[in-house]
Order: sequence, then structure tokens, then C-alpha cells
Amino acid sequence: MHIKDKDTIKKEIISLLPKEPGVYRFLDSDGKVIYVGKAKNLKNRVSSYFANPERLNAKTRALVSKIADVKYTVVESEQDAFLLENNLIKENQPRYNILLKDSKTYPWICIKNENFPRVFTTRHLSRDGSLYFGPYSSAGYANSLVDMFHSMFRLRTCSLKLNAQDIAKGKFKECLNFHIGKCDGPCIGKIAEESYNENIEAIKNILKGNASQTIRLFKEKMNEAASALEFEKAQMYKERSQLLNAHYNKSLIVQPTLANIDVFSILFTDSIAEGSGKGSAFGNYFRVVNGCITRVMSLEMKTQGDLSDNLEDLSAEESRRKMLTHFILSVYNILSDAGEEACKEVLVPFMPEEGALSSDQNVHVPLRGDKLSLLELSTKNAREFMLQALRQEALKNPQEKKSIGVEMLKRDLHLKEYPNHIECFDNSNIQGTDPVASCVVFRHGKPSKKDYRKFHIKSVVGANDFASMYEVVWRRYSRLMQENPQDLPQLVVVDGGRGQLDFAYKALEDLGLEKRMPIIGIAKRLEELIRPGDPNPLFLDKNSPSLKIIMQLRDEAHRFGITFHRSLRSKHQTGSELEEIKGIGQKTSQKFLQHFKSVARVKKASLDELTAVAGKAAALRILEHFNEV
Repeated sequence: MHIKDKDTIKKEIISLLPKEPGVYRFLDSDGKVIYVGKAKNLKNRVSSYFANPERLNAKTRALVSKIADVKYTVVESEQDAFLLENNLIKENQPRYNILLKDSKTYPWICIKNENFPRVFTTRHLSRDGSLYFGPYSSAGYANSLVDMFHSMFRLRTCSLKLNAQDIAKGKFKECLNFHIGKCDGPCIGKIAEESYNENIEAIKNILKGNASQTIRLFKEKMNEAASALEFEKAQMYKERSQLLNAHYNKSLIVQPTLANIDVFSILFTDSIAEGSGKGSAFGNYFRVVNGCITRVMSLEMKTQGDLSDNLEDLSAEESRRKMLTHFILSVYNILSDAGEEACKEVLVPFMPEEGALSSDQNVHVPLRGDKLSLLELSTKNAREFMLQALRQEALKNPQEKKSIGVEMLKRDLHLKEYPNHIECFDNSNIQGTDPVASCVVFRHGKPSKKDYRKFHIKSVVGANDFASMYEVVWRRYSRLMQENPQDLPQLVVVDGGRGQLDFAYKALEDLGLEKRMPIIGIAKRLEELIRPGDPNPLFLDKNSPSLKIIMQLRDEAHRFGITFHRSLRSKHQTGSELEEIKGIGQKTSQKFLQHFKSVARVKKASLDELTAVAGKAAALRILEHFNEV
């Protein structure tokens, strides 16, 4: 393509831009769309990119340097601009826009337009008169629904083109599914088309959210069959209602007064939440029909490239609103592919961008009651989706696994800073002998063994884990405050229960550090996290990156402490008596033990024998010591 310089763009394009709402596209030298944006006033918005470079931030200057041409489309309203922008982003996948991370289509449940309809999942919509329900962000959930329908109604799975004439002529043979009771055999006339279609109507009702109505119908038919002494038929309806109940008891049945509501929630990685403009967002969508959640969808979105999606220094609030708007429009685009309309009532955690939704929709943030509970449930699902996505990302890229754990720790423990420096303490003694403690250090989610510390307990007599914990925490941070106060950790972990934590926290209070360093305890049995002043323990997901880092810290502190304790016990059992002699150190003691094999033989050795091993001075000290003893 012909590359236009900046002056040409100003003269030929910007000067001719209308002051109308529309969508603009920036193209690079290869003619590829690198950014799509919307504007209430095209002329003013696009002109702002080509202002005095000194007035632009570094991000915008970098983008402008790549622009070779500008295209635009005028639309009737701001709402149209939102929709067109979203469609163009989806079509062109520009580098600097918010994108759905997973570009594959989502599964639908199809009721085929045919005699004796089949019911199956598909990722392709065909305009052949078939009915499609969905989409489902979880293929597993969609498949479980279809499996339930086949179990309840024994639907056919074959692709035979069935008609009444061919069935009457006996053109078809029964298949294995019929013989094992998984199909009612419509191909051989074992079930009438009217009865089969009644089952299909029941499936449609369930997929439309009328599960409770279908359950009541099954129970009525069960009672009718039982009254007519048709016990096999009654048992069939009983099993169907039980199967449907079992499935929907796992889902949320909300208040019947809540009907036809779209619910959107969204969570962000800390980079977006703090306003940097780069990172990922995780959205969850519910649709509520007749008091039942009938559709659930979760999407991950992320900003691409080196710039934030709107290429300006947006505030955290503006970034969040923009991502929520994009999520809502993405969901509605997917639904519109199946000809479904948006609900008139929409619940959101905060308001999206102005003009994002149609004027006849009632969009609001619930503050109390059942609607708030519904929004909180959606947020919980968004959180689970985010955790799952981060775990999968960690598995794909092990190098990022630790940083993800640190980020999740900050979120899960509500810390003000990233816990890039964490320290964990553990006490170790056996029946009160050789009490010691260990302190292990993790930096950026990884062990920093050069910073490990071990402590002899000095001020505590006997096995008193609480007082020992106070001593080592006080000693560690009083010394660190003197030597390197800038290197205080962002999180302290105590291996132990409420008692150890309270004494460790008291040590921080006495040092005036309790507000500078968050501290938690981890109980050994249930992996529960304990916080000072909070009577309720915190339970994290067993597979969460956060808990895994804390457990690794705890296990490493325990290993390091046990190793130190064992070395002390071994030392005391062998060379301790010789090392207690003034002037006899560890090396000299080891020489005598290696030669004589035991302290008892050292005691019996003559002056000449001792002198031959380590010299006359050491030999005289040993003889004098044992003679005095």
C-alpha cells in the first residue's frame, strides 16, 4: 500500500473527517489493522493522535509511529459505534485492542429439524430450521446436559432419515442401543412420533429454564400411572424426575420472582486493576429465566501488545469500565449468532461505559437482597474461572508459575504489596532437647537459600514453642532493622496454630512492625490460614497457586529446621564432651574421634598416644580434664 506520512494524513484524512459518531481504524505499512477505536466525534478523536508529539505520552507516540493510514466508518449513534467497534475487533484481531483469548467458538445444544429429532452438542450453527440452545462456555456442562437427556428419554443417536412410510415398510433394523435399552427404537416403530415429540418438548422446556415445571409434570404423570396400576410407567417418570432433580440441585435455583435477568461480573489481574492498562480480565455471565439460571458463560480477555487498549493513561476505574463494556458486548454478540435477544434487566458490579447498551435496558448495580446474592454468585464463578485459567497458564509456562502464585497471594490475603519477599519460621525440638528454630526466605516465589537463618533458642527453658517463636521473631527483625531495614519481608508465615501466631505477632508489636509486615499462621492438619485478630480461619483452594507457595514455605522451613536439629543431636552424641574442654575445638575433637573411635577410648589413651594425634598441648588438656573429672 502507499504509505502516507503524518502531514499527508493530517491534510488528506483528518481535515476531511466528519464530526459524527463512528469507528476509526489505524493501519500499519503492510495494510494490517493495528487498532480499532470508537468516537462520539471522529474528527476530534482522531486529530488528538496527531497533535504535538511533546504533548503525547510514550505509549501514544509509539502507536502513531506505526500508523501508515487511517480508515473510518460513520454510524448513526454511539450504540452503533460500540457494536461496530466490537465486530471489527473480532474480525481483524488488532494487536492493540482487547481480545478474547480463546478465539474458538462455544458449544451449543442442537435439536435437529427432522423426524424423531436428535439432540447433540455442536460448535457450528446451521440455518436449517434446527433449534440451538446456548452457547455454553463449558463443553463439559453442555455434554452433561445431553447425556442426561439421553438417559431420561432414550433418544436416538443415529443419522437415519426416518419417515413413517419407510418405518412401516420395515426398511430399518434395530441397533445395539435399542438392545441395551439406550434407545426407544423409533426406526422400527417401537415409539410413536407423538410420544417421541413429547419428550423433545420436555427437553425444550428444560433448556428454556422451565425445569421445575417439567419436574412437576413428571410427578403428576407418575401419580396418574401409579393410580392406573401402571407401575413400570410410574417408575420411569419417577426416575426422570429424580435425574432432573439431581442435576439441577447442583445448579442454582434462585427466587422465582427473579425472571429474565442478565448478570455480568468481571475480575481483573492486578495490572489492570491498578490502572496500567495491560493484563487480563475474567468475566462470568448468567442468564436467569423463571427463577432458574439457564445459561452460564465465562470469557477471558486480555490487552495485546506494548500499549493499553485505549492507548492513553487511563485510570484504574476507566480501564475496568472499558473491559466490562467489551465483555458485555462480546457475550451479546455470541448470543445474537443464535438469534437471541438481550434481557431488559441487567445486573453489573459497576456501570459500563455510557452508551454501551441499548436505552431500553435497565442496567443497575444491586446493593442488597436476592439480586446482590446473584451477582455475588456470578463473581464467585468468575474467580473460579480465573484461578483455573492461571493454573493452566502456569502449567504451560512453568517460568511464570511462581509469579502467578505471588500475584494470587496478594489477592487472596488482601495484601497492599506483592509478597515478593516472604519469610517463614518453624520451631524444632524433641522432648525439649536442643531447641532450635529456622527461618527460610522466598524471593519472587522461589527459595533464596543464602538468606536462610537458623537459631539456637537462648532465653527459653524446655519445650515452649510459643515463647520460642517470640524469641526468634524478635531476634530476626530487631537485627534486620539495625542492619538492613529496607529488606523487611512483605509477608511473614508462622508454621503453627493460634498460639505460635499470637506470640510472633506480639514480637512484631514490640518492635513496632505489626503494621509494616502482614503475618499469618498455617495449621498443619487442615492447611487453614490463621490471621491475627480474626477468629475465622481462611481456607484457600487446595490447588490454588497461593496455598501451594505457603505450603512449600512451611515444608521448607520444617526441613531446614529438622536438618539443623539432627546435626546438633548428632554432634552432642559424639564430640560434645571433648568440645566442652577448653582449648579443644571441633576439628581437634574430630581428629581424636576418628583415631580412637569413641570418647571412652580417648579417656583411656596415654599421653604419647594423644600427642601423636593432635600434639602435646591438646593431649595435656584432655588428660587434665578427665583426671579432674
